[in-house]
Amino acid sequence: MTEAQIRALGPAFAGYLAKFRSYLGRGPNAGHFGDYCRGLLTDLPRKSVEPIALACGTAVRTLQEFLKTCAWEHGGVRDHLQRHLAAAVADLPDDGYGAIGIVDETTVVKQGDQTPGVQRQYLGCVGKVQNGIVTVHLVVAKGRFKALLDGALYLPKSWDADRERCRAADIPSDVTYRPKWQIALELIGQAAGNGHRFDWLTFDEGYGGKPGFLAALDRRGQWYVGEVPATFRVRVGRSRRSVPARDGFARPDVKRVRPRAFRVRHETGPASVWQAKAVGVRLGEARRPGHRLVIARNRATGEVKYFLTNAAAGVGLARVLAVGFRRWHVEHAFRVAKSEVGLAHFEGRSYVGLIRHLVLCLVVLGFVALHTERLRGEKPGPDPGAGVPGVECPVRGAASPTAAG
Repeated sequence: MTEAQIRALGPAFAGYLAKFRSYLGRGPNAGHFGDYCRGLLTDLPRKSVEPIALACGTAVRTLQEFLKTCAWEHGGVRDHLQRHLAAAVADLPDDGYGAIGIVDETTVVKQGDQTPGVQRQYLGCVGKVQNGIVTVHLVVAKGRFKALLDGALYLPKSWDADRERCRAADIPSDVTYRPKWQIALELIGQAAGNGHRFDWLTFDEGYGGKPGFLAALDRRGQWYVGEVPATFRVRVGRSRRSVPARDGFARPDVKRVRPRAFRVRHETGPASVWQAKAVGVRLGEARRPGHRLVIARNRATGEVKYFLTNAAAGVGLARVLAVGFRRWHVEHAFRVAKSEVGLAHFEGRSYVGLIRHLVLCLVVLGFVALHTERLRGEKPGPDPGAGVPGVECPVRGAASPTAAG
């Protein structure tokens, strides 16, 4: 950023925050909203209530009450943010893949037993079972633009079974245990209600392995490319027998089809080459193949992934893989959310406070995403989009797939 851009950041941020004023009610809430959001945008090492309050000269108790008990519409703030981002995404140039919605979850290690939703469970942030919480999120990506749209707390069954414990943590009676894929569907529906139209959805096998999730997206007519477990069962072609995805390519007629090689570009590091092929499959009791199962093997490491898509048959394999691999946009979004904006820094025992902290992080991240896009547009000269994740055929004469050897 230039010095002029840095000087302009303060007024730009103030103008951005003013868009949410109508949801903050009367009194000092607007001031506290601005203080908290500015605190999230600073370089404070810990971005929870106390350090933010001390940094902005506000009484800690006052900012705690703003987060937990003051009357303001955090749901309205979230909805307005989504509508604002939907308009911005619609105006972005299309890189050929349109707007991609990405479903994923993130985890935070927590001590004790009073943070809403905390329990011993698998936490991806440490790669093992540990005490912590899980939140489910929806991200939008278009070209190089990416932004967190929404998030919700996963409430484990142990919490739902103890409503007295829930009341002590300010968890409303209508917030109950739901599988993560059901939470994801709600987030997708909420975003759709606020103007987001996804050309594609993508997700990992934690969601792709849930038939109910896939069926709901099929009913909505939403195209997707999602990873599925090797054990995910499908019916290949018109076969009546279901088989695991890992056996879906074992039939002689399928084995004879040679995989093609595709180069996958990454935001950082060199491109990787994946060999892939697809086969038509049926899910459940469907009479005709309406999906394609894709197997992709990393030529260098031997890693194997399985993708499932309901895209029309005319959509090429290169395009399907490009969408599937763009799920890694979410890793960047979470990294920025946690390291730069303090998404993981909530400290408290109130569900309302936790959700409001999450919403305020979304607001700040929305500004960062929009401001970054604006600055990117100010770059002089051509910008070829270096670092955009995607899939392309290796160049060999013409840009055509290279048959695997």
